[in-house]
Amino acid sequence: MDLQICVGCGDRFTTPVVAPDAAVLVCAQCGHRQPFRRLPLFALTGPSGAGKSTVGRLLTPALGDLAVVVEQDVLWTAGLQDPADDFRLFRSTWLRMAAMIHQSGRPVVLVGTVVPAQLERLPERAFVGDIHYLALVSEPEALRARLRARPAWRGWDERRIDETLAFNDWLRREGPTLRPPVELIDTTTLPQEETVRAVTSWVRQGCADTERRSLSVMRP
Repeated sequence: MDLQICVGCGDRFTTPVVAPDAAVLVCAQCGHRQPFRRLPLFALTGPSGAGKSTVGRLLTPALGDLAVVVEQDVLWTAGLQDPADDFRLFRSTWLRMAAMIHQSGRPVVLVGTVVPAQLERLPERAFVGDIHYLALVSEPEALRARLRARPAWRGWDERRIDETLAFNDWLRREGPTLRPPVELIDTTTLPQEETVRAVTSWVRQGCADTERRSLSVMRP
């Protein structure tokens, strides 16, 4: 279900209006009120080489009973690679996609590089509940070695590696102070299975916290 289309009159809107007291979309054209599921979104982020894609492949069996794990780059197609406004179209499309998946009753774990400022300011942010951010990071020289070891066809020259290391350093320094904060896991020496367990626990804890808040609101 595309939440940007009113099921009452068929109008398509770019700025969603959500009722202040409930997960209900209100059509500005006809006033139709459409309840929807507003579930949490889990953004597994970090620099290239820190382990996101490897861990992401292992999260599906670990979280198959709870969440849908998706790789951000699957939508990195020509039509969405417009750099305008920090690739706004790409990121807003992902919020819409996550919201549609949420209507099936399962939260989304989005695997790919993103920081809070790139999602939190978008109108489509209203479609999802809390967004939790967790970054896989690494010690600089370990990350440099991983990126240098990648196949030549992936295009990892020294300039690109230096840019990635700068982002890694920024995340390690600033991530916990951002709003919302970005939690960190250092994968420099952490075994892969332990990283998967830590990410799985992070998702399960976030879902449990959301469930507890929902139950407390429902109680008279």
